[in-house]
Amino acid sequence: MKCYVGIDLGSTTTKAIVLDERGDVLGRGITNSRSNYDVACEVARDEAFVDARMELFRRELQRAPGPVDDVATFLEALRQGFRHEQHLRLLAELEGVCRDQGGRSSLGARAGAALDEIFGELRQEAHELFGPGSRPRSDFFRDIAGGRYMSLAETVAPRHGLEFEALLGLYDKSIITVENHVPDLVLRELLEQAVARALGGEGRASALAGTVERSLAVELEEAATVGTGYGRARLPFAREFIRSEILCHGLGAHATFPETRTVLDIGGQDTKAIQVDGRGVVQSFQMNDRCAAGCGRYLGYIADEMNIGLHQLGPLAMKATRTVRINSTCTVFAGAEFRDRLAMGQSREDILAGLHRAIMLRAMSLIARSGGVHDEFTFTGGVARNEAAVKALMELVRENYGERKLNISPDSIYTGALGAALFALRSGQGEEAPPDPLEAAKKAKPVKKAQKSNEPKASKRGAR
Repeated sequence: MKCYVGIDLGSTTTKAIVLDERGDVLGRGITNSRSNYDVACEVARDEAFVDARMELFRRELQRAPGPVDDVATFLEALRQGFRHEQHLRLLAELEGVCRDQGGRSSLGARAGAALDEIFGELRQEAHELFGPGSRPRSDFFRDIAGGRYMSLAETVAPRHGLEFEALLGLYDKSIITVENHVPDLVLRELLEQAVARALGGEGRASALAGTVERSLAVELEEAATVGTGYGRARLPFAREFIRSEILCHGLGAHATFPETRTVLDIGGQDTKAIQVDGRGVVQSFQMNDRCAAGCGRYLGYIADEMNIGLHQLGPLAMKATRTVRINSTCTVFAGAEFRDRLAMGQSREDILAGLHRAIMLRAMSLIARSGGVHDEFTFTGGVARNEAAVKALMELVRENYGERKLNISPDSIYTGALGAALFALRSGQGEEAPPDPLEAAKKAKPVKKAQKSNEPKASKRGAR
């Protein structure tokens, strides 16, 4: 089967989409970009192809359900079981690296005993995280494991005569090693274990062995791959297979919501306001390309300052009783301003509500400069998953433009990768890509040069 891949290499997350020959999504993959773009690209692509195998399994199962009564419920349990197995393996790897770091430090046996408690609790909690009907806290292992590790470390450290910062240091060093390593996941083994878990035993799972085998036997030929995103220059693709985020987010949003005309994407390092026509072709755009103020990276700094996961910011802000006015969304001063507000007696929930509104105010100025909000409005990117950001955005759109239909896909973070995959599909079908407005804007940007003049220069002392 020919398939077409889009990779969105963002500053904080890397996403991949695999499409089949009809343009249907086969698989999605996502990982933290962090410090190693090359590994992030490989991990996201591998995850997308693993997810594609899950989709092929679903298609095979629908043709011949076998011992499964409710296919939809079973498939949801299967995905949860698959993520559970992956999570346990990553936990084991993280624990091993933490123990190695602790053994080489002055913490010695005390660190080992503390890690016994922490990882024992993390393994136990994993069963609840991926149980029936559970909702994943985040797509990222760092977020899921990190927040709980920090909470547990605060409690465990004093019992072993350790400082919390010492245990936190072990985690910080170890998570980078784990994230910058391509996991060795045996797909067949993982899928078989997930099937057994979803069916409640290996005996019943044997009835689906043929279905597993057929889904793994399909050859997936990567016919074309297109890359986009903040780090697209690092992708090992020919120039003709690189597209700007402007083009890809415009096309991806249009493919998801065909009536959309205005697109807002807030990524880790930049914010983009895009106007598209009825074909998804970009008509105009504005973006903040100078700094990460008001972007996902800013929220990441705030989460780090609070020692919580990034996914926890939105729910906390939704508990606010009032919205604190924030004067700056500068990433450099994020921690200092947050501490100042706390020192003034303001609650962190109210401060966070103000931070989210301040971020959206910056985004609204870009939207206005790009042409305003017309017809359907689509919000994409990782920040679109933040309920407090969505709430602030909807309030500001209503205040400035009246009622508008706001579209947010559950898979909004993949919009750029989807656009890139669609460009890959079109290239496979012989279609040419439209002109890239971002590249055109860069070329058209005037360069100021000293102008020569035939007129005599004025005396430094002025005219007499």
